[in-house]
Amino acid sequence: MNKKLIGIVCAIGAAVCYGTNPLARYLYAEGMNIPSVLFYRFGLAWVIVGIVMLFRCAMRKENLRVNRREFLTLSALGILFILSSTTLYTSFALMPSGIASTILFTYPVMTAAIMTFVFHERITWTTVLSIALSLAGVALLSFNDDGGTFSLLGIVLVLISALTYALYIIVVDKSPLQMSSFKINFYVLLYCALGNVVYAFVSGQGLALPPTPTAWFWVGWLAVVPAIMALVMMVYAAKYLGSTPTAILGALEPMTAVLIGVFVFSEPFSPRLLLGIVLILTAVTLVVLSKARRS
Repeated sequence: MNKKLIGIVCAIGAAVCYGTNPLARYLYAEGMNIPSVLFYRFGLAWVIVGIVMLFRCAMRKENLRVNRREFLTLSALGILFILSSTTLYTSFALMPSGIASTILFTYPVMTAAIMTFVFHERITWTTVLSIALSLAGVALLSFNDDGGTFSLLGIVLVLISALTYALYIIVVDKSPLQMSSFKINFYVLLYCALGNVVYAFVSGQGLALPPTPTAWFWVGWLAVVPAIMALVMMVYAAKYLGSTPTAILGALEPMTAVLIGVFVFSEPFSPRLLLGIVLILTAVTLVVLSKARRS
């Protein structure tokens, strides 16, 4: 019972921590551009994971060597995560971040759809219903209370973010990688940091230092809380609670983002938006429970 309680607390903590990603808007208000925010977020997170890996190497639990196949797989994961994070953080600047985070939560449904239509897993009524509910939810979240739509570009970007994250999960699942999550994240975070350096200079935006102590605080928050803390607690949640209840409690992630959007950034909220959120959360729950039954 003590381990189960620890699992529940960690699952809730991981979801809430990851749901604080919209706080990146504080850095936008400080004048930082998107590649700078992501570079410092991933760079600092990489340093922290790197320190952990040094200890693991010193204790001979693991090493940093990779073979050619592992390098190619890690490269694919790094590229997918760069695309997912960049499109998500760009959408925060174009539309309400709580709504963007809720649309991002369609990634389990996208994962199920890809596994069905690309990898020919058996199609079920649950998968079809989940896809329909998530599409209806996204449609409801796309319109504001004036009858117009939120930024079409923002909606497309967050859908790309969800799709690339779904592909990330599939690559991890289908690849022959035999290494800890720390080692995987060591290389993925490095790719993300370096990728945003390239993005910053190719786009002409350049990299800017956080201009104030407050900005440094929020950079540290994004590196530690929705990245490192969420990762660590997710590992313990899956270990002590199980993947299915952990995934269901993951619904607290978009709910946290919505609450931050409404109460911190005064983003709009209405019964129609609430219905869209409920539809998406229902779709994800159906997918998770269906996967658990098949397992």
